[in-house]
Amino acid sequence: MVKYVFGVDIGGTTVKIGLFSIDGELLYKSEIPTRTNEGGKYILSDIAEFIKDVMAEKLIDKESVAGIGMGVPGPVKEDGTVLRCVNLGWGIFNVAEELEKLTALKVKAGNDANMAALGEMWQGGGKGYKDIIMVTLGTGVGGGIIIGGKMLAGFNGAGGEIGHLQVNDSETDECGCGRKGCLEQYTSATGIVRLANNALNNTDKPSSLRNVQYISAKEIFDAAKNGDELAVSLVEEHGKYLGKALAQISCVVDPEVFVIGGGVSKAGDIITKTVEKYYVDSVFHACRKTKFTLATLGNDAGIYGGACAVLGIDE
Repeated sequence: MVKYVFGVDIGGTTVKIGLFSIDGELLYKSEIPTRTNEGGKYILSDIAEFIKDVMAEKLIDKESVAGIGMGVPGPVKEDGTVLRCVNLGWGIFNVAEELEKLTALKVKAGNDANMAALGEMWQGGGKGYKDIIMVTLGTGVGGGIIIGGKMLAGFNGAGGEIGHLQVNDSETDECGCGRKGCLEQYTSATGIVRLANNALNNTDKPSSLRNVQYISAKEIFDAAKNGDELAVSLVEEHGKYLGKALAQISCVVDPEVFVIGGGVSKAGDIITKTVEKYYVDSVFHACRKTKFTLATLGNDAGIYGGACAVLGIDE
């Protein structure tokens, strides 16, 4: 009888692994180092060995495990093929098939942001909805698209790469992707800090931010909450870029809800309210009532999503 499922979230530094009941209860979680040396060739074998050890320790047999769901920081096709994953040193190969060989368990692989979106739909900020877009505001900007309860990977596994929507034709600085004017350059944690430094260097506006040695996204949002005029203008600019971008996405996907996550989302509803204001101003009328919520699973969203992805295989 199937009782358990594993969720795995591969990051550039650590791999998060969770053991769940099939009802969605997180029973155990841990982390192992991500060994990216030698082209990342040890990553999957490390995951397999750790899962085998957990099963042995907890007296779990293979027949009681539905499988392993795995989020990968890069484009992943529907069949589990990774199309290069620079942070891990991976080229093009089928990660799902490889991990299945190592564990003799069924494996479902997907992009990590899509997996996080699936996790938030299952047990987090998107619970109760089946058509959601998760926006992850961290060092970069990621996105996960869930339609009818299923991840939208796209033909090249790049569905949800919303951070690389071009939103400013006049930008002269390059994004990490090599292009210019990407959403990520303005609405990520590093993006809003970049906006702040530009404003501080090019205006004489008084601001409490001038007294901060190392400005962070948190400092900016905290200052805005305290009424700092410059910080308020930065939060407005951040919300305008993101709200208008999400309005364009709605014309294509028409989600029930946007779930905002990532480190920047810890600022709270100052983000959702500002983004929603500009979204409503820009969006097609039929999509105007789309809801905005904050993610609730934090760094565990990916492992929840991995577990959910496996449980959806046989639906």
